Amino acid sequence: MSTHSMQRDEYDEYHAYDGHDGGERRAAARRIEEPPYAWRAPFTSYFYREVGFTLTGLPLAVAGFVVAVALFSLGLGTVVTVLGLPVLAALTSAARGFGALERARVRGLLALDVPAPAPVRAVRPGVWGAITARIADAAGWKAVLYQVVMFPWAILSMVMSLVFLCVGWVLALYPVYHWVFPRYVDWPGYRFFDFTDSDGVRHVYYVESPLQIAGVCLLGMLFVFLTPQLVRGLTNVNRLAARGLLGR
Repeated sequence: MSTHSMQRDEYDEYHAYDGHDGGERRAAARRIEEPPYAWRAPFTSYFYREVGFTLTGLPLAVAGFVVAVALFSLGLGTVVTVLGLPVLAALTSAARGFGALERARVRGLLALDVPAPAPVRAVRPGVWGAITARIADAAGWKAVLYQVVMFPWAILSMVMSLVFLCVGWVLALYPVYHWVFPRYVDWPGYRFFDFTDSDGVRHVYYVESPLQIAGVCLLGMLFVFLTPQLVRGLTNVNRLAARGLLGR
């Protein structure tokens, strides 16, 4: 395939026709950095930026979810009065603010540039014109939806990425700190389990032989190389959601 064709395919992947101006193209999300190959992914900054995205996403997701639910409930409950409309307008404005912060995180940590939606334009002048324009803001309501639906995903992403990352490196580096157990804990190795059955027989298993240590290390390396693929799958959902709900 020629270079021109490859560039055209890449352009078509991230751009689309607007359909309102004679086929003129509009800006859309574009990848600003290619992900590394699987064999080197655990040792790249790209992977750890993705992990950083999942770990820092939960506090922001909690804040966005609380604001979205609180303002929506208050606005809906008072919509029969005049006070409900400014609250709903504040909801879409706040959601746009959270959306801008999320787009910055997606660009800096997930290497995806998502263009911001068009600004709100009031049809009528005055305060009520601004309020009604924000209530009718489709981009603002999509940002509200993002804060709500991505909240449980932020919890799942943080837990899974942190667990797999820690388990992988703890097991993979076991040969390095194996000596700690017999020296400081009086165990011949890491104690995998220790229980007494109903007959009073005690069952205890230590990871102590060279073969056992090597097996634990290999299992850890398997986790180490699988974790980047897991994290990329988790963050790809965020990329898709940011494109669909926070972009143009």
